[in-house]
Amino acid sequence: MKIKVLWVGKSRDPWVKDAIDEYAGRIRRYSPLELVDIRDEKGAAAEDMRRRECERLEKQIPPGATLVLLDERGEQMDSPGLASFVGRQRDSGVGELIFAIGGAYGFSEEFRRRGKLLALSKMTFTHQMVRAFLLEQIYRAFTILNNEPYHH
Repeated sequence: MKIKVLWVGKSRDPWVKDAIDEYAGRIRRYSPLELVDIRDEKGAAAEDMRRRECERLEKQIPPGATLVLLDERGEQMDSPGLASFVGRQRDSGVGELIFAIGGAYGFSEEFRRRGKLLALSKMTFTHQMVRAFLLEQIYRAFTILNNEPYHH
């Protein structure tokens, strides 16, 4: 199963880029991984920005892929729960598992209905931080699935 992570905007902070590189390399030991920057929208009303960004995200989602949207209103899982979810996707023959992180104003309501909603926390994090946190959790999920000592 291939993992694809879509995020709106560029990763700017050096420490975020370092964390992305670190965890992307670790994930690739278990699964093909593609990271895709989606151009963010500027200078429009919030709803127009969401709609345009979601149109760009939609173009990156092939038929048959499972889509998970990082959203503050989504389901919260612990790390073993995420590992179980990833394992079920892999074992059911899903070819591509896609995680998406929206822009500053999130996802449009229409796009939100398109995938499974997942919240990393009840706390609010910057979109930059969420990138690193998500990749670390995907890596942790694979170590749990492989009974490796990373998660304890």
